[in-house]
Amino acid sequence: MRWTAVAALCAWAAAVSSDPQWKSEWPRTDFSQHTVRLEEIQSGGPPKDGIPAIDQPRFVTPDEAGKWLDRREPVIVLELNGDARAYPLQILMFHEIVNDTVGGMPVAVTFCPLCNASIVFDRRVEGVVFDFGATGKLRKSDLVMYDRQTESWWQQFTGKGIVGKHAGLALVQVASTIAAFQEFRRAFPQGRVLSRQTGFVRPYGKNPYRGYDRIGDIPFLFSDPVDPRLPAMERVLGVTHGGKTRIYPFAAIAATPVINDEVGGEPIAVFSQEGLLSALDAEIIRDSRRIPAAAAYSRKAGQRLLSFERRDGRILDRETGSEWDIFGRAIAGTLKETRLKPADSGVHFAFAWLAFNPQSEVYAAPMQARR
Repeated sequence: MRWTAVAALCAWAAAVSSDPQWKSEWPRTDFSQHTVRLEEIQSGGPPKDGIPAIDQPRFVTPDEAGKWLDRREPVIVLELNGDARAYPLQILMFHEIVNDTVGGMPVAVTFCPLCNASIVFDRRVEGVVFDFGATGKLRKSDLVMYDRQTESWWQQFTGKGIVGKHAGLALVQVASTIAAFQEFRRAFPQGRVLSRQTGFVRPYGKNPYRGYDRIGDIPFLFSDPVDPRLPAMERVLGVTHGGKTRIYPFAAIAATPVINDEVGGEPIAVFSQEGLLSALDAEIIRDSRRIPAAAAYSRKAGQRLLSFERRDGRILDRETGSEWDIFGRAIAGTLKETRLKPADSGVHFAFAWLAFNPQSEVYAAPMQARR
């Protein structure tokens, strides 16, 4: 493994179990209420808020961000009520949580490098706006967050409260997309980009997890058996609907860049686009290898049921010939300005998705669709 910096940082990781010293760090957390075994939670190395959340985010124009952000670098794209924002992973790498308000909605933009999990949540819980921070703990190699109002602990991958007053509750997930900065800039020229002026001094643009996403490696601080159906570090697009879950390995997506499918009775389209850089490969992110960007949408557009294909590098629907982008927007043709409904989905490492969703089906491209 080549992510020695991470291993050094987390060398003293240990199981929490019932350690009184560990509990004394959290006097406001009600450990009598929990939905998981406390023994499953481990220290990731840093203490409480050792990975500092960004609470007062600043933003710059895409042109300003382009002075330091490579056009191919990955950003979390969030658009609510016409307010479009991009959160570069080169910044989230060192903070993991941004407490923000977008389009009038209080949100937590989160990223767990160890699971490659970028997930956005509504910060409102039972009518109260929560602020989130990092506990410094992991479960199944995934970030465990806490809210500063009650110091309940929340599993980032699922959005569920696992320890404390709000154990058993679930945050509402907000649809977002991982895409190359250039795609955000093209789609939302008036959008805003999270600034490097965070109030902290960090080597933004560098990857402290160098080589972590190599397909043959094993996940860090993951003690569960790895599901044998896929390599642990294979990226997958997971889609959930109607109680059913299906994952689309990036190997299958590379073979079939546009997929028409059905999950839980819902017609689904998987769009992919080449040219995105991995944030977890080279020491300098702009030097990393390219991977696809992928996103999933309902194939329903009003009363129409659409099917899609890639032709001459463009995503087109077969019914009208309209062109679509990675954000599910028709950008040319009869259906221009139509938007597809995002599926409940996300791009993560296979080991993490299958640890939290073991009943998932694994998509295999039909032979006639492969190329």
